[in-house]
Amino acid sequence: MAVATAVHGGYLPSKFHTSLPSPPKIAAQIKPSPTPRPLSPPSISISKNPAHVNLIHLRELYAICNHSCHRFPTIDAAGRVEPVDELKLRTAVSHSSVVVSAFTKPEFLTTQSSTSAKLANFVGIGGDWIRKVAPVTPENGRLIGFGRAVSDLGLTASIYDVMVHPALQGRGIGRMIVQRIIRMLTNRDIYDIAALCTDKERLFFRACGFGDDVLGSTTMMYARSASSYSKNEQMVSAGRKLLLVPPPRELTK
Repeated sequence: MAVATAVHGGYLPSKFHTSLPSPPKIAAQIKPSPTPRPLSPPSISISKNPAHVNLIHLRELYAICNHSCHRFPTIDAAGRVEPVDELKLRTAVSHSSVVVSAFTKPEFLTTQSSTSAKLANFVGIGGDWIRKVAPVTPENGRLIGFGRAVSDLGLTASIYDVMVHPALQGRGIGRMIVQRIIRMLTNRDIYDIAALCTDKERLFFRACGFGDDVLGSTTMMYARSASSYSKNEQMVSAGRKLLLVPPPRELTK
């Protein structure tokens, strides 16, 4: 009864104080909310072989990423760019000096949807399970990333059309593609590497090691088109291009 009265009165007898943890100890035992970890890439297969690129799948990737090969694409009311011409895409890929593509298992894209979809894709210990545990290859994977470079194979190169499936962006896949392109070019002793990019892509390419041209050069684009021929041909500025910033040891070359 004395104890009950003491608790109701807002205090405890001294013999109970030693058995209760102090407020600082209680606070130390409270774990803070874990910091969200950055999204890690799923199992990825990176290919440098242009033959691994299925042009139909590549054209679909262009559409999913809403990416256009044109500097000034036609855009519909929904903000979608015009589909890339398949013949021109085939020509562009075949004449690119470097082509890098990324593949992953199709189920990695499915797992972005509901849990029921995840369960529906799992067949069991048999057949489909073996396919899921097998390593990713261009043959069994789905094209989810792409990038290419055009070069004279002696002095300079430019990177174009770097894209990653929207469901897998932010996982470092795009950087993997750019790093592989750069490695292939620098292995050929080509260090004058540029990336013509939009304002939205500038931060991405800066994170990949690109920066503003130290010479302050500005990219000029030929403005004449077949439908607007004029004797007064014009050159228009398309903004600054980002150049690969080599490590200090390479600046002395």
